[in-house]
Amino acid sequence: MFKKILKSYDYSLIIVLTMLVIFGLIMVYSASMVSAVQRYEVASDYFFQKQKLNIILSALVFSVTAWLPYKLLQSNKVLVPMVFLSLFGLGALFIFGHVAGNAQSWFKIGTSSLQPSEFVKLCVIIYLSAVYAKKQSYINEFDKGVVPPLVYLVLVLAFVAIQPDIGTAAIIFLIAATIIFSSGMSFRNIGKLAGIGLIIGIPALFIMKGILFSDVRVGRFLAYQDPFKDEQGIGWQLANSYMAVGSGGLKGLGLGQSIQKLGYLPESHTDFIMAVIAEELGIFGVGFVLICLGYIVLRGIFIGIKCKDPFGSLLAIGISSMVGIQAFINLGGISGVIPLTGVPLPFVSYGGSSLLQLSLAMGILSNISMFVNYEHNFKHKNEEQTNQGKTKKIMDKRFHFVNRRGD
Repeated sequence: MFKKILKSYDYSLIIVLTMLVIFGLIMVYSASMVSAVQRYEVASDYFFQKQKLNIILSALVFSVTAWLPYKLLQSNKVLVPMVFLSLFGLGALFIFGHVAGNAQSWFKIGTSSLQPSEFVKLCVIIYLSAVYAKKQSYINEFDKGVVPPLVYLVLVLAFVAIQPDIGTAAIIFLIAATIIFSSGMSFRNIGKLAGIGLIIGIPALFIMKGILFSDVRVGRFLAYQDPFKDEQGIGWQLANSYMAVGSGGLKGLGLGQSIQKLGYLPESHTDFIMAVIAEELGIFGVGFVLICLGYIVLRGIFIGIKCKDPFGSLLAIGISSMVGIQAFINLGGISGVIPLTGVPLPFVSYGGSSLLQLSLAMGILSNISMFVNYEHNFKHKNEEQTNQGKTKKIMDKRFHFVNRRGD
């Protein structure tokens, strides 16, 4: 039994994930070694060492969640405390939270920080997947099957937006939309939800216009339109990101040889790490990251499609969409496709909360994949062997009966 379980894990997914995390660790060191000394006045390997500890902790978390049956998450004993703790954590930020990057989104714990909204992304995925899986028999009853789970989602979005962390709120909203779209409810009900969202959302925009349209956010939008118009001001980050990406070319300047990280590109080891990768390793480095991220996302969607359990299927699709949406928002920001939002690149950017939450999610995805493969490879074979054995017994009986009649 134990050997069969081990054989059922998706090792291609684990290998790709491991390669991406190790590559990210190398790039964190390369991108941060100068700013660590000049800006933060710490040792050049400070962020490298911290990220190394983050990876070790994340590997342990991944191992635990990859082994524990994912169906335990569907229990009310898990869901109810998870909902209350997530809302309590987001609410407590307004009293005990630490302000950084114009948002009160972190708890300061010694020299480290914890960002609750990172873990709330996974809480939303688990909660919506569990509830809509349970409501499959009446998923198209709007009042009973569609609306109730969205109360939690609205509360989460409100708490995160008020911090204000518009990037994370957008990611949570898009993840939820993906799960809802995949839940099996009719397009008519999805249209109703969209209408209700507009009715609630438009007044909310006017109420929160002071937060949503602050000088910083308006500046990011103006920089997105033309960063070189005010290169020394609001366009500084994006203009230097463009220069880093553009100067890398096909092969890049070489590992550790980035110029923009020498004080020109803020947050070079977090939000803008892909710009440093492009400058130092060129298209080959960027291509490696995109291929790994693309494989993880597509593999997760494939697992979700293949899984016969509604909860496991929605969970896999939700986790995959989270990785894909977050990667798009990060890469879209540094390339000027969309305005900057301050979202890290999954598995690559420096950050303990992000990496720990993603490792939790990938452990769950690996566990879903294991159950899917186990059922397909062993349970299905056992059923076939049982059916073949029954058929053989029937044929043997018929053979003996014919022989008797012949005698």
